[in-house]
This record gives sequence, structure tokens and C-alpha cells, in this order.
Amino acid sequence: MSLNKVMLIGNVGRDPDIRHLANNSMIARFPLATSEKFKTKSGELQEQTEWHNIVCWRALAELAEKYIKKGTRLYIEGRIRTNSWIDKSTQEKKYATEIFADSILLLDRASDESRKSIDKDSGDSRAKIEEIINKMSESRAESSEIEDLPF
Repeated sequence: MSLNKVMLIGNVGRDPDIRHLANNSMIARFPLATSEKFKTKSGELQEQTEWHNIVCWRALAELAEKYIKKGTRLYIEGRIRTNSWIDKSTQEKKYATEIFADSILLLDRASDESRKSIDKDSGDSRAKIEEIINKMSESRAESSEIEDLPF
């Protein structure tokens, strides 16, 4: 048995790149930034940002086209996929790791209409997301009290 599941909360780095394909399906791609803050051994507060390449198909791509813009705060569940290809100019093998979204929840509170979610498997996931966010906040509050990290 194996599991390939990713859960991210972050901010969109640029407006989605939307493509309409010949078979009437859509694909949207955009970068998502996740950040974590921590204290170094000397007590200095540091922030580390990780960038994720998000890929959305069909209904999720439509959601992206209508509601997602640079800076939008999102919760995304999906799967990791790594693609490889040979670069034509250098003949080197290249890799790209992407997150294929299965569900997206808009977390911005700008307007009620913009608070949409689409889940490939359907069902309301808002309560689950709010529980995750609350646990993250509690965990970060506890970890910020830790003065000496072992590294």
C-alpha cells in the first residue's frame, strides 16, 4: 500500500496560466508559496519560503480562471508528480515536480462569492480545513516558545 497526498496552504505567486485544449478541457498552472517561520539558535527569527508548481484540470482550472489571482490564499489537496524530458539544446535530462490538485479551497475573506471550493470527490471540506488551520496555529504558538533548537 502507498499514499501520495499533499496538503498545502499558501499564496499564489502569479496569475494562473490558463490553456484551453482541443478536446474542450482546460488546464491551469500557477506557483504557490508556503512559508514557515522559526527561530535560529541565536534567537533570530527566520522565514523560509518553498515554491510549489500547481496544476489544475477541468473544473479546478475553471475555478482558477474565475477566482484565483496573484496573492490569493489557498488550501490545496493533491498529488505529487515528477515529469522528466530531454532538453533539446543540451541533451540533458530535466525534471519538474508538480502538485496535481484534487481540491482547492479559497481562503481569502474578500467576499462571500469568492469563497468557493471544488473537490474532485465532492463534499464540504471547510470544517476539515478550519480544523487543520487551528491545529497549525496552536502548533506554531507552541513551537515559537521553544528557545533552543537542536540544530
